[in-house]
Amino acid sequence: MKYKLLDCVVLVRDLPEHKLLAGDLGAVVEIYESDGLEAEFVKASGETLAVVTLSENDV
Repeated sequence: MKYKLLDCVVLVRDLPEHKLLAGDLGAVVEIYESDGLEAEFVKASGETLAVVTLSENDV
């Protein structure tokens, strides 16, 4: 699936090193040519939890 900037994404696996769980919602903030993307995950308060580089298989 092709993503666009600011698309909402859902993690399909836990990322314990970033304290993120499968099902967490993020927003695409960068798209890479090699099937990768960078997503920002935030708390309900708007505080950033993590900005993570992911493969399209992770979301």
